[in-house]
Amino acid sequence: MAGITDAEFLNKVIPYGFDVVTLGGYSLDEKTINASAQILNRGRKEFHFELDEIIPHITSEVALIKKNNPQVKVSANVRSATPQPIAEASCIDDLDIIEINCHCRQKEIVTIGCGQELLNRKDLADYIAYVVDNSKTEVSVKIRANVEGIDTLKVAQTIEDCGADYLHLDAMDPNKLDADWDILEEVCNNTNIKVIGNNSIDCEDKIKKMYDCGVYGFSIARSIITGKLDFNI
Repeated sequence: MAGITDAEFLNKVIPYGFDVVTLGGYSLDEKTINASAQILNRGRKEFHFELDEIIPHITSEVALIKKNNPQVKVSANVRSATPQPIAEASCIDDLDIIEINCHCRQKEIVTIGCGQELLNRKDLADYIAYVVDNSKTEVSVKIRANVEGIDTLKVAQTIEDCGADYLHLDAMDPNKLDADWDILEEVCNNTNIKVIGNNSIDCEDKIKKMYDCGVYGFSIARSIITGKLDFNI
Protein backbone atom coordinates (compact mmCIF):
# COMPACT_ATOMS: atom_id res chain seq x y z
CA MET A 1 0.00 0.00 0.00
CA ALA A 2 2.87 2.30 0.93
CA GLY A 3 1.16 5.67 0.91
CA ILE A 4 -1.04 5.01 -2.12
CA THR A 5 -4.46 3.66 -1.20
CA ASP A 6 -6.19 6.78 0.08
CA ALA A 7 -9.77 7.90 -0.66
CA GLU A 8 -8.80 10.03 -3.66
CA PHE A 9 -7.10 7.08 -5.32
CA LEU A 10 -9.85 4.60 -4.43
CA ASN A 11 -12.64 6.84 -5.71
CA LYS A 12 -10.94 6.78 -9.11
CA VAL A 13 -10.72 2.99 -9.09
CA ILE A 14 -14.20 2.08 -7.79
CA PRO A 15 -16.02 2.81 -11.10
CA TYR A 16 -14.09 -0.05 -12.71
CA GLY A 17 -16.24 -2.49 -10.74
CA PHE A 18 -14.66 -2.99 -7.32
CA ASP A 19 -17.03 -3.82 -4.47
CA VAL A 20 -14.49 -3.58 -1.61
CA VAL A 21 -11.68 -1.05 -1.21
CA THR A 22 -8.93 -0.86 1.41
CA LEU A 23 -7.47 2.24 3.02
CA GLY A 24 -4.06 2.14 4.64
CA GLY A 25 -1.97 0.72 6.06
CA TYR A 26 -2.21 2.98 9.05
CA SER A 27 -0.31 2.95 12.33
CA LEU A 28 -2.54 3.28 15.40
CA ASP A 29 -0.34 3.40 18.49
CA GLU A 30 2.82 5.18 19.62
CA LYS A 31 5.16 2.33 18.69
CA THR A 32 3.89 1.92 15.13
CA ILE A 33 3.53 5.67 14.60
CA ASN A 34 7.16 6.18 15.62
CA ALA A 35 8.14 3.36 13.26
CA SER A 36 6.22 5.03 10.42
CA ALA A 37 8.11 8.27 11.05
CA GLN A 38 11.40 6.39 10.79
CA ILE A 39 10.29 4.86 7.49
CA LEU A 40 9.54 8.34 6.14
CA ASN A 41 12.91 9.61 7.32
CA ARG A 42 14.72 7.08 5.15
CA GLY A 43 12.78 8.19 2.08
CA ARG A 44 10.06 5.57 1.69
CA LYS A 45 6.44 6.59 1.22
CA GLU A 46 4.32 5.84 4.26
CA PHE A 47 1.02 6.90 5.80
CA HIS A 48 1.97 8.88 8.89
CA PHE A 49 -0.25 10.73 11.35
CA GLU A 50 0.13 11.70 14.97
CA LEU A 51 -1.79 9.69 17.55
CA ASP A 52 -4.56 12.28 17.92
CA GLU A 53 -4.92 12.65 14.15
CA ILE A 54 -5.22 9.10 12.91
CA ILE A 55 -8.79 8.14 13.81
CA PRO A 56 -10.25 11.47 12.56
CA HIS A 57 -8.27 11.02 9.34
CA ILE A 58 -9.54 7.49 8.68
CA THR A 59 -13.07 8.64 9.54
CA SER A 60 -12.79 11.41 6.96
CA GLU A 61 -11.38 9.07 4.31
CA VAL A 62 -14.20 6.56 4.84
CA ALA A 63 -16.77 9.35 4.52
CA LEU A 64 -15.20 10.56 1.25
CA ILE A 65 -15.64 7.09 -0.24
CA LYS A 66 -19.12 6.42 1.12
CA LYS A 67 -20.42 9.81 0.00
CA ASN A 68 -20.36 8.80 -3.68
CA ASN A 69 -20.15 5.02 -3.32
CA PRO A 70 -22.44 3.93 -0.47
CA GLN A 71 -22.70 0.41 -1.89
CA VAL A 72 -18.95 -0.24 -1.64
CA LYS A 73 -17.49 -1.89 1.45
CA VAL A 74 -14.60 0.03 2.97
CA SER A 75 -11.76 -1.73 4.79
CA ALA A 76 -8.96 -0.13 6.81
CA ASN A 77 -5.63 -1.95 7.04
CA VAL A 78 -4.03 -1.07 10.38
CA ARG A 79 -1.04 -1.83 12.58
CA SER A 80 -0.63 -1.78 16.35
CA ALA A 81 1.62 -3.43 18.90
CA THR A 82 -1.47 -4.39 20.91
CA PRO A 83 -4.93 -5.33 19.67
CA GLN A 84 -6.98 -2.76 21.62
CA PRO A 85 -6.43 0.18 19.22
CA ILE A 86 -7.52 -2.01 16.31
CA ALA A 87 -10.77 -2.95 18.02
CA GLU A 88 -11.34 0.72 18.84
CA ALA A 89 -10.72 1.73 15.22
CA SER A 90 -13.45 -0.68 14.13
CA CYS A 91 -15.96 1.76 15.66
CA ILE A 92 -15.28 4.34 12.93
CA ASP A 93 -18.54 5.43 11.32
CA ASP A 94 -19.43 3.52 8.14
CA LEU A 95 -16.30 1.37 8.21
CA ASP A 96 -17.18 -2.16 7.09
CA ILE A 97 -13.97 -4.15 7.65
CA ILE A 98 -11.00 -3.71 9.95
CA GLU A 99 -7.92 -5.48 8.61
CA ILE A 100 -5.08 -6.56 10.90
CA ASN A 101 -1.76 -5.99 9.17
CA CYS A 102 0.38 -9.11 9.66
CA HIS A 103 2.01 -8.33 6.35
CA CYS A 104 4.32 -5.31 6.45
CA ARG A 105 8.00 -6.30 6.32
CA GLN A 106 9.60 -2.90 6.78
CA LYS A 107 12.38 -3.30 9.34
CA GLU A 108 11.05 -0.53 11.59
CA ILE A 109 7.68 -2.28 11.89
CA VAL A 110 9.09 -5.80 12.25
CA THR A 111 11.52 -4.72 14.97
CA ILE A 112 8.65 -3.74 17.29
CA GLY A 113 6.84 -7.06 16.79
CA CYS A 114 4.25 -5.77 14.33
CA GLY A 115 3.43 -6.38 10.68
CA GLN A 116 4.90 -9.64 9.43
CA GLU A 117 6.57 -10.26 12.81
CA LEU A 118 3.13 -10.79 14.38
CA LEU A 119 3.20 -14.23 12.76
CA ASN A 120 6.09 -15.14 15.08
CA ARG A 121 4.44 -13.87 18.24
CA LYS A 122 3.22 -16.45 20.74
CA ASP A 123 0.14 -14.33 21.40
CA LEU A 124 -0.94 -14.20 17.73
CA ALA A 125 -4.14 -16.18 18.33
CA ASP A 126 -5.04 -14.13 21.41
CA TYR A 127 -4.31 -10.93 19.52
CA ILE A 128 -6.61 -11.82 16.61
CA ALA A 129 -9.31 -13.25 18.87
CA TYR A 130 -9.38 -10.02 20.89
CA VAL A 131 -10.01 -7.98 17.74
CA VAL A 132 -12.67 -10.41 16.53
CA ASP A 133 -14.45 -10.46 19.89
CA ASN A 134 -14.41 -6.68 20.32
CA SER A 135 -14.79 -5.42 16.76
CA LYS A 136 -17.84 -3.57 15.48
CA THR A 137 -17.03 -4.57 11.90
CA GLU A 138 -16.00 -7.64 9.97
CA VAL A 139 -12.37 -8.61 10.54
CA SER A 140 -9.75 -9.40 7.92
CA VAL A 141 -6.17 -10.49 8.51
CA LYS A 142 -3.55 -9.82 5.85
CA ILE A 143 -0.51 -12.09 5.79
CA ARG A 144 2.37 -12.86 3.46
CA ALA A 145 2.96 -16.47 2.38
CA ASN A 146 6.31 -18.20 2.68
CA VAL A 147 7.69 -16.10 5.53
CA GLU A 148 10.85 -17.84 6.73
CA GLY A 149 10.12 -20.16 9.64
CA ILE A 150 6.35 -19.77 9.32
CA ASP A 151 3.90 -22.49 8.23
CA THR A 152 1.50 -20.50 6.05
CA LEU A 153 -1.29 -23.07 6.20
CA LYS A 154 -1.04 -23.41 9.98
CA VAL A 155 -1.27 -19.64 10.40
CA ALA A 156 -4.26 -19.51 8.04
CA GLN A 157 -6.01 -22.17 10.12
CA THR A 158 -5.23 -20.26 13.32
CA ILE A 159 -6.77 -17.12 11.84
CA GLU A 160 -9.87 -19.07 10.86
CA ASP A 161 -10.12 -20.64 14.33
CA CYS A 162 -10.00 -17.16 15.86
CA GLY A 163 -13.17 -16.25 13.96
CA ALA A 164 -11.84 -13.77 11.40
CA ASP A 165 -14.10 -13.21 8.41
CA TYR A 166 -11.38 -12.90 5.75
CA LEU A 167 -7.82 -14.04 5.14
CA HIS A 168 -6.08 -11.61 2.79
CA LEU A 169 -3.22 -13.74 1.48
CA ASP A 170 -0.28 -12.23 -0.37
CA ALA A 171 0.83 -15.45 -2.07
CA MET A 172 4.39 -14.28 -2.40
CA ASP A 173 6.99 -16.70 -3.72
CA PRO A 174 10.42 -15.29 -2.80
CA ASN A 175 12.08 -17.45 -5.44
CA LYS A 176 10.25 -16.15 -8.50
CA LEU A 177 8.39 -13.16 -9.87
CA ASP A 178 4.99 -14.83 -9.68
CA ALA A 179 2.49 -15.89 -7.08
CA ASP A 180 2.84 -19.18 -5.25
CA TRP A 181 -0.25 -20.75 -6.74
CA ASP A 182 0.30 -24.01 -4.85
CA ILE A 183 0.20 -22.40 -1.39
CA LEU A 184 -2.85 -20.39 -2.39
CA GLU A 185 -4.68 -23.55 -3.46
CA GLU A 186 -3.51 -25.43 -0.36
CA VAL A 187 -4.91 -22.76 1.95
CA CYS A 188 -8.19 -22.58 0.06
CA ASN A 189 -8.59 -26.37 0.12
CA ASN A 190 -7.83 -26.71 3.82
CA THR A 191 -9.77 -23.81 5.34
CA ASN A 192 -13.30 -22.47 5.13
CA ILE A 193 -12.40 -18.83 5.68
CA LYS A 194 -13.00 -16.38 2.84
CA VAL A 195 -9.60 -16.09 1.16
CA ILE A 196 -8.75 -12.91 -0.71
CA GLY A 197 -5.90 -13.72 -3.07
CA ASN A 198 -3.16 -11.20 -3.74
CA ASN A 199 0.08 -11.05 -5.74
CA SER A 200 1.04 -11.01 -9.43
CA ILE A 201 -2.38 -10.03 -10.80
CA ASP A 202 -1.42 -8.23 -14.00
CA CYS A 203 -3.75 -9.82 -16.56
CA GLU A 204 -7.15 -11.48 -16.83
CA ASP A 205 -5.60 -14.94 -17.14
CA LYS A 206 -4.06 -14.60 -13.69
CA ILE A 207 -7.37 -13.48 -12.23
CA LYS A 208 -8.89 -16.70 -13.59
CA LYS A 209 -5.95 -18.71 -12.30
CA MET A 210 -6.43 -17.25 -8.84
CA TYR A 211 -10.13 -18.11 -8.82
CA ASP A 212 -9.27 -21.61 -9.97
CA CYS A 213 -7.24 -21.91 -6.75
CA GLY A 214 -10.48 -21.45 -4.83
CA VAL A 215 -10.30 -17.86 -3.62
CA TYR A 216 -13.39 -15.91 -2.54
CA GLY A 217 -12.02 -12.79 -4.18
CA PHE A 218 -8.81 -11.10 -5.27
CA SER A 219 -7.10 -7.80 -4.58
CA ILE A 220 -4.90 -5.56 -6.69
CA ALA A 221 -3.30 -2.15 -6.33
CA ARG A 222 0.25 -2.13 -7.62
CA SER A 223 -0.70 -3.31 -11.13
CA ILE A 224 -3.08 -0.37 -11.39
CA ILE A 225 -0.48 2.09 -10.20
CA THR A 226 2.30 0.77 -12.45
CA GLY A 227 0.07 0.64 -15.51
CA LYS A 228 0.34 -3.13 -15.98
CA LEU A 229 -3.45 -3.18 -16.02
CA ASP A 230 -5.33 -0.66 -18.14
CA PHE A 231 -6.96 1.70 -15.67
CA ASN A 232 -7.28 5.30 -16.78
CA ILE A 233 -6.85 6.96 -13.38
